[in-house]
Amino acid sequence: MTQIYVYVTHKGGVADDIASEYIGAAKKIDAGAALTAVVTGSGADLDNVAQSLTSKYAEVIKISDPALAYPNAEVIRKALCNVLDKSAIVLAPHDTLGMDLCPGLSIKMDSTFAADAVDFEGVDGGKLKLVRQELGGAVSTHVTCDISNGAVITIRPGAFAPVDASASGKVTDKPAGDLSAKRKFLEVVQAEVGDVDITKSDVLVSIGRGIQEQENIAIAEELAEAMGAVVSCSRPIVDAKWLEKGRQVGTSGKTVKPKVYMAMGISGSFQHMGGVKGNPYIVAVNKNPKAPIFQVADVGIVADILEFMPALTEAINEMK
Repeated sequence: MTQIYVYVTHKGGVADDIASEYIGAAKKIDAGAALTAVVTGSGADLDNVAQSLTSKYAEVIKISDPALAYPNAEVIRKALCNVLDKSAIVLAPHDTLGMDLCPGLSIKMDSTFAADAVDFEGVDGGKLKLVRQELGGAVSTHVTCDISNGAVITIRPGAFAPVDASASGKVTDKPAGDLSAKRKFLEVVQAEVGDVDITKSDVLVSIGRGIQEQENIAIAEELAEAMGAVVSCSRPIVDAKWLEKGRQVGTSGKTVKPKVYMAMGISGSFQHMGGVKGNPYIVAVNKNPKAPIFQVADVGIVADILEFMPALTEAINEMK
């Protein structure tokens, strides 16, 4: 039986969405794997997260220490090394913390490291087969990893469908051990909300490079008004200074949880989709039929958004 540990990140006493996605990922590795959640932090927020995870996981390991109150990868790495079985598979999110944490963790555990997995094809003869994406998602690569000495793998948030598992698990407290570190946490700097808080919207019309020119943003705004939505965007739009930073969705922008996400002219890189949480209904429109966004979209339409959006706006207004 394969032992799999999943590192669950959390904010404000609530586990991140990836806590449910891990379960689907683990089942693809080994349907009969022993699955254990691991959380780090301190105080009541940590206690609440650990307890909430017992409804999904049979075992939840809680590592509590004031030094773990903030996301310092150097400190978290030491805490995990003190409690994890070094022959196990460890899953963590492929985000800024995971990319900082996991390469060094694999070295400390003397195990295989693989980054940004979007799918798993199971274990065969002590080898784990996984799928990654290269060149902005244009190419899928199939990788075989030796897991005889364990593995540390980051998985792309949103790549695996959330699984509503049912369990009556227990919380096990583990000592943090020595957490001395050269790196020191200073502060959290909150990004400005801006004129519109896209994190509060149930429907987003999100635009990317396909909008072509700043003047064309008005077309997206007309569609958003017809739908009762808010306009958001990918990073190139902010870099071009066509929209403010507060409207950017992605790992370097805002994390959103809409009910409907209209991806207009967005390729769907993992940096962008890493900011789309909560399993929304995704409608993607792109001229490139091989755009990565179509792999996660519920509805995919190959079209020019400058022709599609006005037509959709007109149709919605006629329905009203």
